[in-house]
Amino acid sequence: MLLFIDESGHDHHDMPCEVLAGLVVPEDNLWNLVKAVRSAERDFFGDYLRNLRQTEIKAKKLLKRKRFDSAKRPVAIDPAELPGLAREALNHGETANERQLVAYSRQVLAFVHEVLAIAARHSVQVIASAVDIKSPRPARGTLRKDYVYLFERYFYLLETLPPRDRGLVVFDEMEKSRSHVLIQQMASYFLGTQTGRYRSSRVVPEPFFVHSDLTTGIFLADLTAYILGWGWRLAKMPQPARTELKPYADRLHDMQFQGERPAVDESGMIKLHGICYLDDLRGRHDREGES
Repeated sequence: MLLFIDESGHDHHDMPCEVLAGLVVPEDNLWNLVKAVRSAERDFFGDYLRNLRQTEIKAKKLLKRKRFDSAKRPVAIDPAELPGLAREALNHGETANERQLVAYSRQVLAFVHEVLAIAARHSVQVIASAVDIKSPRPARGTLRKDYVYLFERYFYLLETLPPRDRGLVVFDEMEKSRSHVLIQQMASYFLGTQTGRYRSSRVVPEPFFVHSDLTTGIFLADLTAYILGWGWRLAKMPQPARTELKPYADRLHDMQFQGERPAVDESGMIKLHGICYLDDLRGRHDREGES
């Protein structure tokens, strides 16, 4: 089993909340998933996106507000013309005309819908945390609660599989210093805590780091993080939302992991939902130490 992880909003620039998103992909479905997404790229844009664009394709560019405004412009375009015009828009860049830009915007929005449908058909499950930007942070060197929750849900998903199955963790490439910090924090959790050691029986604690523009799983995790950050809301969340992204968020909501774990006092089982909201990133020990 593979867990592809990406984050959005951690720079506190444009997003209303931080999101840590993971997509769980069965390894026997991975290649078929990749082929289906690549086939969709050709269907919607006439070629692979990596061939048409020299820059990395990111969700914040694909799903920006102007994209939806552009798609709604009253420009009549025959559906059969859309892929060709979208490809021309990518080739021409800033010199693209209105018909090409409108076609590209319409194809992008339809493409994202199709990609999420492909992920659902290939048994992809979502594990993610939306985090209040003002959340208290743990002590330096301690793994944040959103990561702990991510690995907890991944562990219990793996527990539903045969005993020999293990879970690998794949991150989007980040600055080397940040990678070192994260690896150290994961090691402290998986080697230095009783719960972490127990969960390392199913989750391999040493992650892989890959280029997002070359890895379909990370591209999908990037889409997931951005969509949830703007489009997924619980009643208790005060962050503003973009209503145009709600249909995409609803699709991801339906794909979230659903499971259970034993209660701490062993009184029964507690339901686990793949997507959660956090307003405090500290663990119990950090909170008790502060008090």
